[in-house]
Amino acid sequence: MTQRLVVTFTPDGTGHCLYSELIDLRSIGALACRRASHIEFDGASQQWQVLSPDRSQVLFQHHSRSTCGAWEQETLQPV
Repeated sequence: MTQRLVVTFTPDGTGHCLYSELIDLRSIGALACRRASHIEFDGASQQWQVLSPDRSQVLFQHHSRSTCGAWEQETLQPV
């Protein structure tokens, strides 16, 4: 899988992206981070789940945690 990092900037110069270590994001300024999702194991379904930031919704689920991580990166990455 090819990794990509999309950083979008608002007119005031603030950048938004999913955190990545593809580049050193600190090199473009101070960081402020907040969660886009949580990946947790659900014992009842025996699957990993990608949950919304407030954990109120299951956004995606799969038996493989790495598949959930890939889904998160692909789906939640800004266009």
